[in-house]
Amino acid sequence: MYILVAGGAGFIGSNFVHYLLKNTEHSVITLDALTYAGSKENLANVLDHASHEFIQGDILDQELVTDVITRADAVVNFAAQTHVDRSIEKSTPFVNTNIKGTQVLLNAAANVGVDRFLQISTDEVYGQIKQGRFTEDDCLSPRNPYAATKAGADLLAQSYYTTHDIPIVITRTCNNYGPRQHIEKLIPKFITRAAEGKHLPLYGNGLNIREWIYVKDNCRAIYAVLEHGTVGEVYNIGTDDRFTNLEVTRRILDEMESSKNLITFIEDRAGHDQRYALETSKIESLGWKPQWTFDDGLQDTIEYYI
Repeated sequence: MYILVAGGAGFIGSNFVHYLLKNTEHSVITLDALTYAGSKENLANVLDHASHEFIQGDILDQELVTDVITRADAVVNFAAQTHVDRSIEKSTPFVNTNIKGTQVLLNAAANVGVDRFLQISTDEVYGQIKQGRFTEDDCLSPRNPYAATKAGADLLAQSYYTTHDIPIVITRTCNNYGPRQHIEKLIPKFITRAAEGKHLPLYGNGLNIREWIYVKDNCRAIYAVLEHGTVGEVYNIGTDDRFTNLEVTRRILDEMESSKNLITFIEDRAGHDQRYALETSKIESLGWKPQWTFDDGLQDTIEYYI
Protein backbone atom coordinates (compact mmCIF):
# COMPACT_ATOMS: atom_id res chain seq x y z
CA MET A 1 0.00 0.00 0.00
CA TYR A 2 1.15 3.54 -0.80
CA ILE A 3 0.57 5.97 2.07
CA LEU A 4 0.69 9.74 1.54
CA VAL A 5 1.89 11.43 4.72
CA ALA A 6 1.07 15.13 4.50
CA GLY A 7 3.23 17.17 6.87
CA GLY A 8 5.63 14.25 7.14
CA ALA A 9 8.69 16.40 7.83
CA GLY A 10 7.19 17.83 11.02
CA PHE A 11 7.41 16.44 14.53
CA ILE A 12 4.76 13.72 14.71
CA GLY A 13 4.64 13.25 10.94
CA SER A 14 8.36 12.45 10.64
CA ASN A 15 8.18 10.04 13.55
CA PHE A 16 5.27 8.32 11.81
CA VAL A 17 7.21 8.08 8.54
CA HIS A 18 10.08 6.44 10.43
CA TYR A 19 7.61 4.09 12.11
CA LEU A 20 6.06 3.01 8.82
CA LEU A 21 9.39 2.39 7.10
CA LYS A 22 10.80 0.46 10.06
CA ASN A 23 7.78 -1.63 11.03
CA THR A 24 5.66 -2.16 7.88
CA GLU A 25 6.02 -3.09 4.23
CA HIS A 26 4.14 -0.02 3.00
CA SER A 27 5.60 2.55 0.62
CA VAL A 28 5.51 6.15 1.85
CA ILE A 29 5.17 9.45 0.01
CA THR A 30 6.00 12.42 2.22
CA LEU A 31 4.59 15.82 1.24
CA ASP A 32 5.78 18.82 3.23
CA ALA A 33 6.16 22.55 2.60
CA LEU A 34 9.18 22.73 4.95
CA THR A 35 7.99 25.73 6.96
CA TYR A 36 9.50 26.54 10.38
CA ALA A 37 7.75 23.44 11.76
CA GLY A 38 9.14 20.93 9.26
CA SER A 39 12.68 20.01 8.26
CA LYS A 40 14.30 17.48 5.94
CA GLU A 41 16.70 16.81 8.82
CA ASN A 42 13.78 15.04 10.54
CA LEU A 43 13.85 12.55 7.65
CA ALA A 44 17.62 12.38 7.21
CA ASN A 45 17.83 8.65 7.89
CA VAL A 46 15.06 7.70 5.46
CA LEU A 47 15.30 10.18 2.57
CA ASP A 48 17.07 7.55 0.46
CA HIS A 49 14.97 4.63 1.65
CA ALA A 50 13.83 2.45 -1.26
CA SER A 51 10.19 2.65 -0.11
CA HIS A 52 10.16 6.41 0.53
CA GLU A 53 9.65 9.41 -1.73
CA PHE A 54 9.91 12.99 -0.46
CA ILE A 55 8.09 15.83 -2.23
CA GLN A 56 8.46 19.44 -1.14
CA GLY A 57 5.16 21.17 -1.69
CA ASP A 58 2.23 22.96 -0.07
CA ILE A 59 -1.07 21.19 0.64
CA LEU A 60 -2.78 24.37 -0.59
CA ASP A 61 -1.54 23.52 -4.10
CA GLN A 62 -4.58 21.68 -5.50
CA GLU A 63 -2.87 20.55 -8.71
CA LEU A 64 0.13 19.12 -6.88
CA VAL A 65 -1.98 17.48 -4.18
CA THR A 66 -4.29 15.85 -6.72
CA ASP A 67 -1.33 14.54 -8.68
CA VAL A 68 0.25 13.02 -5.57
CA ILE A 69 -2.98 11.50 -4.26
CA THR A 70 -3.49 9.63 -7.53
CA ARG A 71 -0.52 7.49 -6.46
CA ALA A 72 -1.71 6.90 -2.90
CA ASP A 73 -4.02 4.31 -1.39
CA ALA A 74 -4.30 6.13 1.93
CA VAL A 75 -3.76 9.68 3.21
CA VAL A 76 -2.61 10.62 6.70
CA ASN A 77 -2.85 14.37 7.24
CA PHE A 78 -0.41 15.71 9.84
CA ALA A 79 0.08 18.99 7.96
CA ALA A 80 -0.83 21.81 10.34
CA GLN A 81 0.25 24.97 12.07
CA THR A 82 0.29 23.90 15.73
CA HIS A 83 1.88 26.56 17.94
CA VAL A 84 -0.84 28.12 20.11
CA ASP A 85 1.12 31.31 20.89
CA ARG A 86 1.67 31.94 17.18
CA SER A 87 -2.05 31.42 16.51
CA ILE A 88 -2.93 34.04 19.12
CA GLU A 89 -0.54 36.53 17.53
CA LYS A 90 -1.60 35.80 13.94
CA SER A 91 -4.31 33.30 13.08
CA THR A 92 -4.37 33.59 9.26
CA PRO A 93 -1.66 30.96 8.58
CA PHE A 94 -3.56 28.56 10.83
CA VAL A 95 -6.80 29.07 8.92
CA ASN A 96 -4.97 28.62 5.62
CA THR A 97 -3.07 25.44 6.47
CA ASN A 98 -5.34 23.74 8.98
CA ILE A 99 -8.69 24.37 7.31
CA LYS A 100 -8.07 25.33 3.68
CA GLY A 101 -5.22 22.84 3.34
CA THR A 102 -7.40 20.05 4.70
CA GLN A 103 -10.09 21.10 2.23
CA VAL A 104 -7.64 20.78 -0.67
CA LEU A 105 -6.65 17.28 0.46
CA LEU A 106 -10.29 16.27 0.88
CA ASN A 107 -11.23 17.63 -2.54
CA ALA A 108 -8.42 15.65 -4.15
CA ALA A 109 -9.41 12.52 -2.24
CA ALA A 110 -13.03 12.97 -3.34
CA ASN A 111 -12.01 13.37 -6.99
CA VAL A 112 -9.44 10.59 -7.10
CA GLY A 113 -10.68 8.15 -4.48
CA VAL A 114 -8.66 6.66 -1.60
CA ASP A 115 -9.10 3.62 0.64
CA ARG A 116 -8.60 5.61 3.86
CA PHE A 117 -8.21 9.27 4.88
CA LEU A 118 -6.87 9.74 8.42
CA GLN A 119 -7.20 13.27 9.81
CA ILE A 120 -4.79 13.94 12.68
CA SER A 121 -6.36 16.15 15.33
CA THR A 122 -5.83 17.16 18.96
CA ASP A 123 -7.53 16.98 22.34
CA GLU A 124 -7.55 20.79 22.34
CA VAL A 125 -10.63 20.80 20.07
CA TYR A 126 -12.71 19.81 23.12
CA GLY A 127 -11.59 22.81 25.16
CA GLN A 128 -10.88 22.38 28.86
CA ILE A 129 -12.47 19.97 31.32
CA LYS A 130 -12.38 20.62 35.06
CA GLN A 131 -13.16 17.00 36.05
CA GLY A 132 -13.59 13.70 34.27
CA ARG A 133 -12.45 12.86 30.75
CA PHE A 134 -13.59 13.80 27.25
CA THR A 135 -15.19 11.10 25.12
CA GLU A 136 -15.31 11.14 21.33
CA ASP A 137 -19.00 12.12 21.48
CA ASP A 138 -18.43 15.31 23.49
CA CYS A 139 -19.07 18.67 21.86
CA LEU A 140 -16.16 20.62 20.43
CA SER A 141 -15.47 23.86 22.29
CA PRO A 142 -12.00 25.16 21.26
CA ARG A 143 -10.65 28.14 23.19
CA ASN A 144 -7.76 29.39 21.01
CA PRO A 145 -7.35 29.98 17.26
CA TYR A 146 -5.16 26.91 16.75
CA ALA A 147 -7.69 24.61 18.39
CA ALA A 148 -10.55 26.28 16.52
CA THR A 149 -8.93 25.64 13.15
CA LYS A 150 -8.28 22.01 14.05
CA ALA A 151 -11.91 21.64 15.12
CA GLY A 152 -12.95 23.19 11.80
CA ALA A 153 -10.81 20.67 9.92
CA ASP A 154 -12.38 17.80 11.89
CA LEU A 155 -15.89 18.95 11.04
CA LEU A 156 -14.95 19.47 7.41
CA ALA A 157 -13.54 15.95 7.21
CA GLN A 158 -16.66 14.49 8.79
CA SER A 159 -18.84 16.41 6.31
CA TYR A 160 -16.90 14.90 3.39
CA TYR A 161 -17.52 11.45 4.85
CA THR A 162 -21.25 12.18 4.89
CA THR A 163 -21.59 13.99 1.56
CA HIS A 164 -18.78 12.50 -0.55
CA ASP A 165 -18.46 9.07 1.08
CA ILE A 166 -14.72 9.54 1.71
CA PRO A 167 -13.55 6.85 4.19
CA ILE A 168 -12.59 9.27 6.97
CA VAL A 169 -11.19 8.42 10.39
CA ILE A 170 -9.99 11.00 12.93
CA THR A 171 -7.54 10.73 15.82
CA ARG A 172 -7.47 13.24 18.68
CA THR A 173 -4.31 12.91 20.72
CA CYS A 174 -3.11 14.43 23.98
CA ASN A 175 0.17 16.39 24.23
CA ASN A 176 3.02 14.66 22.38
CA TYR A 177 6.69 14.82 23.31
CA GLY A 178 9.81 13.12 22.01
CA PRO A 179 12.49 13.35 19.31
CA ARG A 180 12.25 15.90 16.49
CA GLN A 181 9.80 18.23 18.25
CA HIS A 182 10.20 21.95 17.55
CA ILE A 183 12.04 23.65 20.40
CA GLU A 184 9.25 26.20 20.84
CA LYS A 185 7.26 23.47 22.60
CA LEU A 186 7.43 23.15 26.39
CA ILE A 187 9.49 19.99 26.90
CA PRO A 188 12.22 20.52 24.25
CA LYS A 189 12.31 24.24 25.07
CA PHE A 190 12.91 23.60 28.75
CA ILE A 191 15.43 20.81 28.09
CA THR A 192 17.56 22.97 25.80
CA ARG A 193 17.30 26.05 28.02
CA ALA A 194 18.17 24.10 31.16
CA ALA A 195 21.20 22.63 29.39
CA GLU A 196 22.38 26.20 28.76
CA GLY A 197 21.58 27.36 32.30
CA LYS A 198 18.86 29.73 31.08
CA HIS A 199 15.63 30.49 32.93
CA LEU A 200 12.53 28.43 32.11
CA PRO A 201 9.54 30.76 31.47
CA LEU A 202 6.45 29.04 32.91
CA TYR A 203 3.01 30.49 32.22
CA GLY A 204 0.92 31.67 35.18
CA ASN A 205 1.32 29.52 38.29
CA GLY A 206 2.27 26.42 36.27
CA LEU A 207 -0.75 24.46 37.49
CA ASN A 208 -2.36 23.88 34.09
CA ILE A 209 -2.76 20.11 33.65
CA ARG A 210 -1.86 18.28 30.46
CA GLU A 211 -2.00 14.61 29.45
CA TRP A 212 1.25 13.41 27.83
CA ILE A 213 2.12 10.70 25.31
CA TYR A 214 5.52 9.72 23.99
CA VAL A 215 5.42 10.25 20.24
CA LYS A 216 6.39 6.66 19.40
CA ASP A 217 3.33 5.40 21.29
CA ASN A 218 1.18 7.88 19.36
CA CYS A 219 2.57 6.55 16.06
CA ARG A 220 1.59 3.04 17.09
CA ALA A 221 -1.92 4.25 17.90
CA ILE A 222 -2.29 6.15 14.64
CA TYR A 223 -1.23 3.10 12.67
CA ALA A 224 -3.73 0.96 14.59
CA VAL A 225 -6.50 3.37 13.56
CA LEU A 226 -5.24 3.47 9.98
CA GLU A 227 -5.33 -0.32 9.77
CA HIS A 228 -8.30 -1.24 11.95
CA GLY A 229 -10.32 1.88 12.77
CA THR A 230 -13.97 2.07 11.75
CA VAL A 231 -14.67 4.50 8.92
CA GLY A 232 -16.48 7.64 10.08
CA GLU A 233 -15.29 7.29 13.67
CA VAL A 234 -13.14 9.44 15.97
CA TYR A 235 -10.51 7.90 18.26
CA ASN A 236 -9.07 9.63 21.34
CA ILE A 237 -5.44 8.73 22.02
CA GLY A 238 -4.20 9.28 25.57
CA THR A 239 -2.30 7.71 28.43
CA ASP A 240 -3.69 8.90 31.80
CA ASP A 241 -0.23 10.45 32.39
CA ARG A 242 -1.52 13.84 33.55
CA PHE A 243 0.71 16.38 35.26
CA THR A 244 0.78 20.10 35.89
CA ASN A 245 3.22 22.04 33.74
CA LEU A 246 5.12 22.77 36.96
CA GLU A 247 5.46 19.05 37.70
CA VAL A 248 6.78 18.40 34.18
CA THR A 249 9.27 21.25 34.54
CA ARG A 250 10.54 19.91 37.86
CA ARG A 251 10.93 16.40 36.40
CA ILE A 252 13.02 17.81 33.57
CA LEU A 253 15.24 19.68 36.02
CA ASP A 254 15.57 16.63 38.29
CA GLU A 255 16.55 14.40 35.36
CA MET A 256 19.11 16.96 34.19
CA GLU A 257 20.34 17.67 37.75
CA SER A 258 19.62 21.36 37.24
CA SER A 259 18.49 23.95 39.78
CA LYS A 260 14.80 24.63 40.40
CA ASN A 261 15.84 28.29 40.57
CA LEU A 262 15.78 28.30 36.76
CA ILE A 263 11.95 28.32 36.91
CA THR A 264 10.55 31.79 36.20
CA PHE A 265 6.80 32.41 36.30
CA ILE A 266 5.55 34.76 33.59
CA GLU A 267 2.22 36.33 32.64
CA ASP A 268 -0.28 33.65 31.69
CA ARG A 269 -1.27 32.95 28.08
CA ALA A 270 -4.61 34.39 26.95
CA GLY A 271 -7.35 31.76 27.09
CA HIS A 272 -5.03 29.20 28.67
CA ASP A 273 -6.93 25.91 29.11
CA GLN A 274 -6.74 24.59 32.66
CA ARG A 275 -7.01 20.83 32.17
CA TYR A 276 -7.20 18.20 29.43
CA ALA A 277 -8.12 14.53 29.90
CA LEU A 278 -9.22 11.85 27.43
CA GLU A 279 -11.33 8.69 27.64
CA THR A 280 -9.43 6.08 25.59
CA SER A 281 -11.41 2.84 25.74
CA LYS A 282 -12.20 3.14 22.01
CA ILE A 283 -8.55 3.10 20.85
CA GLU A 284 -7.79 0.39 23.42
CA SER A 285 -10.51 -1.77 21.81
CA LEU A 286 -8.22 -1.93 18.76
CA GLY A 287 -5.57 -3.63 20.89
CA TRP A 288 -3.45 -0.53 21.58
CA LYS A 289 -1.98 0.50 24.91
CA PRO A 290 0.96 2.83 25.61
CA GLN A 291 4.30 1.09 26.05
CA TRP A 292 6.36 4.03 27.32
CA THR A 293 6.09 5.47 30.82
CA PHE A 294 6.35 9.23 31.02
CA ASP A 295 9.69 9.06 32.85
CA ASP A 296 11.22 6.65 30.31
CA GLY A 297 10.03 8.78 27.42
CA LEU A 298 11.31 11.93 29.09
CA GLN A 299 14.76 10.40 29.64
CA ASP A 300 14.89 9.33 25.99
CA THR A 301 13.82 12.82 24.90
CA ILE A 302 16.44 14.54 27.05
CA GLU A 303 19.15 12.28 25.60
CA TYR A 304 18.00 13.17 22.08
CA TYR A 305 18.17 16.94 22.61
CA ILE A 306 21.37 16.92 24.63
